Amino acid sequence: MCGIGGLFGVRQTDMASSLRAMGEAMRTRGPDDNGIFVGVDDGIGLVHRRLSIIDLSPAGHQPMVSACGRFVVVFNGEIYNHLELREKLAGQVWRGHSDTETLLAAFESWGVEATLKNCVGMFAIALWDREARVLTLARDRLGEKPLYYGWQGETLLFGSELKALKAHPAFGGEIDRDALALFLRHNAVPAPYSIYRGVHKLPPGTFVQFHAGQKDAQPVTYWSARLVAEAGQRNLFRGSDQEAADELERLLRRSIAGQMLADVPLGAFLSGGIDSTTVVALMQAQSARPVKTFTIGFYEAANEAEHAHAVAPTGLRAH
Repeated sequence: MCGIGGLFGVRQTDMASSLRAMGEAMRTRGPDDNGIFVGVDDGIGLVHRRLSIIDLSPAGHQPMVSACGRFVVVFNGEIYNHLELREKLAGQVWRGHSDTETLLAAFESWGVEATLKNCVGMFAIALWDREARVLTLARDRLGEKPLYYGWQGETLLFGSELKALKAHPAFGGEIDRDALALFLRHNAVPAPYSIYRGVHKLPPGTFVQFHAGQKDAQPVTYWSARLVAEAGQRNLFRGSDQEAADELERLLRRSIAGQMLADVPLGAFLSGGIDSTTVVALMQAQSARPVKTFTIGFYEAANEAEHAHAVAPTGLRAH
């Protein structure tokens, strides 16, 4: 869990202090590192709070500038297939082994939409193109990582949390009564709305681009769950039950292997149910050391902790 934020619009005299305030509001999202980028002439500022997972060295610091110097990025999340993407980026000279650097190289080589279509992971991204003077905000396929944005006067504010936007002096904070009605009806505020007027939640599987001097911009869909489901209906699996089970295991192994890329210890929440048991079993099958598992137990009779303890890897207790 990291935090990104920033501002874009007119030139501001004290952008650095505003960015620091926005970053401080997201301190709990990233206690390991922080940084800001200020492009005063372009009216752009980026801030990042880091929880270090891959490449704990300074080579993983954000905001990160591409090797050619054209792009600057702040990125919250993880690109699970970034090693596969590196293999496709032949001839690239790498400074470190972070997925952030992989993203920048891909944006430089393939462009924004093609890169996002090739990324498997969870992410919220803010990318500044210094040459074209275009700000891109992007969110992962299923919207695991949040990203809010909106014009407040002449300033476009964006961030992983609404409280980051609230920390900027331009933030108005007017409650959107239509969004409030949605909350009372659904017990949540659905994308693209937020509780504040003029502030939007970027929908999953989309990106939005703002050119210098432009205010109006609409999200562009790069991945659609509906289209994927429709394609699956047109191309149904024709194998046997055993072949279906083998293919499901192959896909799960591949997915879990990508999520186990880390330079810090990994663990898993384990309830003892089918889903978490499957995840832990496949993690353990691909790990040379026992996987650490964590469980919340209760004193009532219906207590899943006993099932979790039975599943926990040998030599470990479910905590």
